[in-house]
Amino acid sequence: MTQTTGNETTKTSKRIFVLGLFVSGLAAFVYFDLGAYLSYATLAENEEFLRRTVAAHHLPAAAAYVGIYILAVALSLPGAIWLTLSGGLLFGAWLGGALAVLGAGTGAAVMFLMAKYVLGDTLRSRFGSRLARFEAAFNRDAWSYLLVLRLLPIFPFFLVNLGAALIGVRFSVFALTTYVGIIPGAFVYASIGNGISVLLRQGTQPDLSLIGRPEIFGPLVGFAVLALAPVVWRRFQQSGAG
Repeated sequence: MTQTTGNETTKTSKRIFVLGLFVSGLAAFVYFDLGAYLSYATLAENEEFLRRTVAAHHLPAAAAYVGIYILAVALSLPGAIWLTLSGGLLFGAWLGGALAVLGAGTGAAVMFLMAKYVLGDTLRSRFGSRLARFEAAFNRDAWSYLLVLRLLPIFPFFLVNLGAALIGVRFSVFALTTYVGIIPGAFVYASIGNGISVLLRQGTQPDLSLIGRPEIFGPLVGFAVLALAPVVWRRFQQSGAG
């Protein structure tokens, strides 16, 4: 009994510690107004300095970029689009896109693990059987559902990270669908960033609605439909058998 109580106390302490780190990170972001640095104006003002730094320290700069991206996504901070644009500007469309996928995917994985560790048991104990039924229905086709949610930004990125953790999605499924599903969007924005220098000098804003154009959004919808095809087929088979 004493050992069980001690284990529970240790678990609670660890959860409080992880939650404290998360809250502290958000508080620091707000207090120091770090969001002001994730903007078009900051990118325009510091373009030359950033380019020189990357040229002189290419590998450390790439590692720092990925680290900042991981931290931003893990803490659900705004500004991911500007980070991806910056990656395209500083590292080129291909490398910048790849680094953005690595940073965003890893940051999402960190948030997933934090949410599952800190909140998972609490949610299950509170909602019990209702959550269990939803978990079972979602996790039967988790690959398809998560891939669609990554390909099409129907819900905010952080909500998908949080929701998947709280309904018991396997980490391997979450990680793989995240890394694969964010590839198209990351490379689109990195490509915009790669050609943003002229706009920075002209003082004009880039067209971030590009991803919503039919020639780009259409294929994403097509991929999403393909991802859902196994779910539809399974439902069709079940209705036929019934």
